[in-house]
Amino acid sequence: MSPSVHLVAGLGNPGPAYAPTRHNVGFWAVDDLASRLGARFSIARGQRAEVATGQLPGEHRLVLVKPTTYMNDSGIAVAAVARFHKIPPADVIVIHDELDLEPTRLRLKLGGGDNGHNGLKSIRAHLGTGDFHRVRVGIGRPPGRQPAADYVLSRMRLADLDAMRLDAAVAADAVETLVTEGLVAAQNRFNN
Repeated sequence: MSPSVHLVAGLGNPGPAYAPTRHNVGFWAVDDLASRLGARFSIARGQRAEVATGQLPGEHRLVLVKPTTYMNDSGIAVAAVARFHKIPPADVIVIHDELDLEPTRLRLKLGGGDNGHNGLKSIRAHLGTGDFHRVRVGIGRPPGRQPAADYVLSRMRLADLDAMRLDAAVAADAVETLVTEGLVAAQNRFNN
């Protein structure tokens, strides 16, 4: 593959109160990628995001993004960073939590709807298309009659938090494969 630039947006909510919640699994995955690449996040002025850049083997540059907006306005930051770096939607990868997949399950795909996920809805609106890559990290459905919003924003037990951080690391592996080997190879290896 020729040299490329990909925007990798991890979705989550800023601030320590949200850090240990299921909704922030995307942040954990891009933090993992930044650590692997020796990249440091800094506030990108005017883009409403923390941004870090790094290089994978084969001249594949990653622009890692953590929106400083809340989840429901993620598209503002993703679109601003994409415009700044001149990255088309086809080279945008979004890592997000997915209620319809059980924990430890992962799915990669290109395009599609937002499936009720407000972060994806915002990104679709601000990019003007849904034709971007998604790395969907399973968090499962809430128990009993607990509202989904309460479930995704509730603090997890330590064991669940540790397990979900492992899932975020696998999502980071999937992004590396997607960028260096392509979607089909990544789907074959990581869709479970």
